[in-house]
Amino acid sequence: QVQLVESGGGLVQAGGSLRLSCAASGRTFSRYVMGWFRQAPGKEREFVVAIGWSGGSTSYADSVKDRFTISRDNARNTIYLQMNSLKPEDTAVYYCAANLRVLTRTASEYDYWGQGTQVTVSS
Repeated sequence: QVQLVESGGGLVQAGGSLRLSCAASGRTFSRYVMGWFRQAPGKEREFVVAIGWSGGSTSYADSVKDRFTISRDNARNTIYLQMNSLKPEDTAVYYCAANLRVLTRTASEYDYWGQGTQVTVSS
């Protein structure tokens, strides 16, 4: 089992940047596929990006491609989401998630979730 704790959210102006972190407990972190999802008020949770065990494989939602970058540091049991050129439509609660099986965009495939961190982008 793994516990996930996100941090790094906040308020930023459009065009600005934020870096989110997700720290994981447990000694098997390097075996987990990790993902970031987000949920805006009144909307369903949506996929943002996922990264494979070694960090060599990634998958991005079209809406964030070329603006967001995911990375992981298995020695620190942490993944990061560097978000640049932020837009008001990026405003949401951002969640990190983990699964042992597959790099996927499907939320139901992820077994473990953090509590989320709020990102607010003002226009």
